[in-house]
Amino acid sequence: MRNLTYTDCSLRVRYAETDQMGVAYHGNYLVWFEVGRSEFCRHHGFSYQEMEDNSGRFLVVATVQCRYLAPLRYDSEFLVRTRIKKLRRRTVSFAYELLDPQGEKVYAQGETTHVVTDREGKPRSLPEYYEKLLMESR
Repeated sequence: MRNLTYTDCSLRVRYAETDQMGVAYHGNYLVWFEVGRSEFCRHHGFSYQEMEDNSGRFLVVATVQCRYLAPLRYDSEFLVRTRIKKLRRRTVSFAYELLDPQGEKVYAQGETTHVVTDREGKPRSLPEYYEKLLMESR
């Protein structure tokens, strides 16, 4: 199953997210991926918190990949574009792009893969309800 729809959310590089030269610290890109992932879920009808509370399922990060293409600098506005790359019974992969507000310049590309677990950390299937929501185009 592949979902080609994406969700954009707008962010701005804060001073605390930069180094002495005003360039965004590389670790913040993973935080911005998380923001994009959370907004993607909200856009598709649920929050992580709701899924955890209602189904006892958690999306545990198994792998992270980020390719840095151009530096983001203090006070730069940018978009986090998020989409589902792959959805299986027990894993979900998200793809990300960090772009300028016009969607023309790419600052970074990345991917996270998550294993669906229960509260004890045992792999479980993603409930069908959330699978359907993730795959819906809105």
